[in-house]
Amino acid sequence: MTTRIRDLTPEAFASRYDCDRFVATVLGNRLEYVLEHVCQKLLACAFSPVLRDLYDFAATLTGPPETNYATPVVSKSFMAFTGTMTESVRNTIEEYGPERLRPGDVIIANDPYRIGTHVNDVLFCRPVFFDGTLTGFVTIKAHQLDIGGAVPGGFSATKTSVYENGLVLSPRALVQAGEPVRETWTLFIDNARFAPVLVRDMQTICACLDLGEQLLLSSLERYGRPALLGAMRYVCDADAERMATALARIPDGQWKGEALVDCDGFDATEEFPIRCTITKRGEHIEIDLSGTSRQARTSINGTFLDVKATVGVALKFLFDPDGRFTSGMYRNVDIVIPDGAICSALPPEGVVFAYGESTNAMMLAILQAMATAVGENAVAGDTGSPNLHTSHGLNPDGSLWLSIGVAGGERGPWGATKAGDADSFSIFYQANSIDTAIEVSEADAPVAILRREYVTDSAGPGYNRGGAAVLKDSVFLAPAAHNPIVLRYKQPTGKGVRGGGDGTLGGVWLWPAKDGEAIQQRDTSAAGFRTAVRVAGRLDAETGLPSLDGEYHWFGQEREWRTAPGATWRYLTNGGGGWGNPFDREPERVKRDVRDGYVSLEGARRDYGVVVTGDPARDPEGLAIDEAATAALRANLRAGAPSARP
Repeated sequence: MTTRIRDLTPEAFASRYDCDRFVATVLGNRLEYVLEHVCQKLLACAFSPVLRDLYDFAATLTGPPETNYATPVVSKSFMAFTGTMTESVRNTIEEYGPERLRPGDVIIANDPYRIGTHVNDVLFCRPVFFDGTLTGFVTIKAHQLDIGGAVPGGFSATKTSVYENGLVLSPRALVQAGEPVRETWTLFIDNARFAPVLVRDMQTICACLDLGEQLLLSSLERYGRPALLGAMRYVCDADAERMATALARIPDGQWKGEALVDCDGFDATEEFPIRCTITKRGEHIEIDLSGTSRQARTSINGTFLDVKATVGVALKFLFDPDGRFTSGMYRNVDIVIPDGAICSALPPEGVVFAYGESTNAMMLAILQAMATAVGENAVAGDTGSPNLHTSHGLNPDGSLWLSIGVAGGERGPWGATKAGDADSFSIFYQANSIDTAIEVSEADAPVAILRREYVTDSAGPGYNRGGAAVLKDSVFLAPAAHNPIVLRYKQPTGKGVRGGGDGTLGGVWLWPAKDGEAIQQRDTSAAGFRTAVRVAGRLDAETGLPSLDGEYHWFGQEREWRTAPGATWRYLTNGGGGWGNPFDREPERVKRDVRDGYVSLEGARRDYGVVVTGDPARDPEGLAIDEAATAALRANLRAGAPSARP
């Protein structure tokens, strides 16, 4: 058995890592410092809203080929990218040719089958040379506002061919020896909408890579190449040990999980379940996705690299949430992936774009499978999907406007954990982007956000409550074409754990504009839903409200939804799952939830067995707990009286 790092003598440590423990620790932290500065510069200086406002990028520092492209540090940004980055850099550089690299180069690629995620996410690699020797890479993967293709911005779940996706770049030079490669820049300009914005963003990214190189060189000049590469190995080894130790703590066994992608953009006749079998033995774990459905007929697929990223995020959530995310964490992890599945699609039919749909379903299947095995570290299910809404149209001067990730259900609840109640306004689990300010959204496109609010009694009840569902109304002030992507509304995605309840179902509705009708707030009562066009979700035939017994409505009934000025879209996300027995939740916490609107008076009785008296609307601070009635009710509910929760 290999000696643990902590048990190495000073001499053995220096022999393994070419530096002492102090220097390895300093350099490990220095690498994080370098990456943080790179990301902060890009966030502050980017031009497009997806980078400037959403933080839709990630960065890594990667070792040279002799280290097998070890990745000791990833940015604290878009997590869906991070697990793909080691292979992204390796595949890009190996295909381009390491021997062709020169100081000052920037090598790019965006092919999902080579680097993961989707074509809008372009990988920018800066090789770093020290004393004439390739010593590592500073890398940024950044979402570009547009990359060409059939749909402005690219976000559509109805594309059936890779040729509708847009520009695909095999590894090539964007900058050589510090000089722009004109034909590569022109390739972007000739194929992408919003080329002026893209060019400025790409110039900014190159400047950020310059900064990363300068900071890395300063460390190399002080400590030398052997020590820096040794520190990279040390950080990755330490992460591998942390994961192995965490795995060893849980009993051996085998567990299964499953989650559903409702349909694809071709029609609503086929469902796409994602199944995982997880086997753990000692310090090793295997995640087997055999039995997962075939690749979809439209662009909701992911690649094997997205599977790796998702597995990494899930295992960090469950076993090592405080540890660094490095390439070393996968050392004791085996992943079995069937070719041609929805999460490992093959070209040309397996179109990859909305990869977040399959990967988040996979994430929830893994969390569900491991819920019993990890005990109190179980994580409840979240909102379930990116829930993206993309719209575009023409400004009065004929220029194109584009709205991405603003008017849909992009922000929703997480599931509860042992740490406490879940947040209600986050993006899905594998992402970590910033919420765009309403004022910025309304300035960038002719859209007005009329309502953003949490929905009472939508969160999965538990000792720790899930996040509440989010209801959002957005009105478009100009003619617009819309591409909603909503694929997780057939089943609750916010699955409760350790006795916690599931979150509620959501849906999507549209009120088309009527001639002469003024813009108005749409009613959130049952009567209001009846008048809307039912776009997506399992909805009651009479009321139009979400219902597990309702009729399923398919978002792709219109390939592209077109609306006149004044149309209002409503998104209601799924609720997050609860953690632990809700009848163990302290009555004071339940009363606080009633005061804050997360739980109604009736919900407090039904879901928590707590009798709260008073008027939360008119006198929220005057609420009180009827302790005797609560004790009697909880005793009755614990004895198995049926719940009346819808």
